[in-house]
Amino acid sequence: MAKKNAPTIKDVARAAGVSVGTVSKVINGIAVRKESQRKVQEAIEALHYEVNTYARGLKISKSGLVALIVPSTMNPFYATFADHIEAALYEHSLKLILCCSDEIPEKELEYLNSAKQNKVDGIIALTYSDIGSHITDGTPIVVFDRFFENRSIPRVGSDNFTGACMAVEKLLELGCRHPVYIRFHSKFPGEADKRRDGYLYACQRHNLEPDYLDMVDDGTWREALGEFLERHKRPDGSLTFDGVFAHTDFHGYHFMKMLTENGYRVPEDVQLIGFDGIERFGTPGDYVISTMCQPVRQLAQKCVEIILLEDRSTVPSLTLLPVTYCYGGTTREPGR
Repeated sequence: MAKKNAPTIKDVARAAGVSVGTVSKVINGIAVRKESQRKVQEAIEALHYEVNTYARGLKISKSGLVALIVPSTMNPFYATFADHIEAALYEHSLKLILCCSDEIPEKELEYLNSAKQNKVDGIIALTYSDIGSHITDGTPIVVFDRFFENRSIPRVGSDNFTGACMAVEKLLELGCRHPVYIRFHSKFPGEADKRRDGYLYACQRHNLEPDYLDMVDDGTWREALGEFLERHKRPDGSLTFDGVFAHTDFHGYHFMKMLTENGYRVPEDVQLIGFDGIERFGTPGDYVISTMCQPVRQLAQKCVEIILLEDRSTVPSLTLLPVTYCYGGTTREPGR
């Protein structure tokens, strides 16, 4: 709320010696005489006048704000995605409203309704709850990764199927004979589910027996990984697998730690490839594990590009961008 004695647009006009209409034009970026513009800007600075962007948005049907809904910013991938979204919006003189849902459906719905009520210019959602039925026609929204029955909602994602195939192919190329797959996933469908399909397809193509851990992420992933490891130990202590494709870098990294804690060497005994492209402290090229890198910056730019379109009727229901393999120390690369 504005302060009781905060200067008004009339005060600015009076101090600048111009009309209220001229002040309004300067605030909204409409050309006026240079001398008038200078006087208005000086008056704004002298009076410490702050533009009421919400009221301004009601008048021009634009708020200059875009809401981003993500599960959290504790996960490096989500944090990186949010950072690139903010940068892409800033290039277009837009501001970001960051909403962290913690994967709580009610919280996501509250953020969604709040964004619509505040007339944001768009909503970008990385959601793992079933909010599709609450998105009405005309809502300027683009969804990252998730699948909704409402196909009028444009979606942006990575080519997860091809990326998974590439991961298995890379492990085989580097000498693995029995690559396994570990996956903890949301109960709601999304593009990332195709990583499992890619793994199974690659196994079929190379006459490999699929061997995987696949369960809904209910918070018991540490116990599940430990049980999976124990089931794959031979009587002499050696493992039945020599390669791992992890559904995410997060679980791949923690499985790597579990392997080393149990006396197995990575990548000498077991090679491992994750998915996402998480970098240490955001250092370009310094990946926590070998990984299939999602093009996060380009994905963010594509989301913003779609949000900015006045007419989204011709936007494809799904836009996929390619992933690339990136070395992160958990594979046996020749010459490294």
